Amino acid sequence: MPSDWAALQDSLGYRFKDEGLLRLALSHRSNGGASSNERLEFLGDAVLGLVVAEHLYKHYPEMSEGQMTVLRAALVRQATLADVAQRLGLGQHMLLGHGEELSGGRERPRNLARALEALLGAVGLDGGQGAARRLALRLLGDALAAALGLGALPDPKSRLQALAQARGGGAPVYRMVEVAGPQHDRRFVIEVWVRGEPVARGEGLTKRQAEEAAAARAYGLLAPGP
Repeated sequence: MPSDWAALQDSLGYRFKDEGLLRLALSHRSNGGASSNERLEFLGDAVLGLVVAEHLYKHYPEMSEGQMTVLRAALVRQATLADVAQRLGLGQHMLLGHGEELSGGRERPRNLARALEALLGAVGLDGGQGAARRLALRLLGDALAAALGLGALPDPKSRLQALAQARGGGAPVYRMVEVAGPQHDRRFVIEVWVRGEPVARGEGLTKRQAEEAAAARAYGLLAPGP
């Protein structure tokens, strides 16, 4: 196995017990060998979809089914996976045929996305679903924040929760600060805490409105700029 594949495993934070699976995951069908990464890609696609769906369901209870569907689609689409693969430098490690190499195959988004999916499938076979889940979530953390920044989730509480948890924190905590006014004209003031610190306050005619106002302000303060 080429020594630079050891560097790739360092970047992944995962060491293969069966290095043949890593070679297979990086073998494009143009390489001319007996096997390619297409079957591993099929497996990795299924693993990725399940990992993302399970993570969203467990960690973002504010999301509706429609919101989870939109966000999952943003995370598993070819462009997102190709970007993640490019940042890993995966293209330089792929095993390509001569023609594919000459035609820019190492930079082709389809090849990069498929190699990443095959890699996740290989990790699942080599180290189990837990290892594949941990790797997938670590690799997609930045993509999750980017999807939120593009407005994949219209609900401000969902956006803030996903942003906080993508950065390794727990779910935001909403605390009542004040209830003012008569029964027919109540005003609620809510403060939102992220990672144990107060971030922003919001006001509304209902608790929900106040929480959403606080979440929108907190997201504006915490989200990365353009």
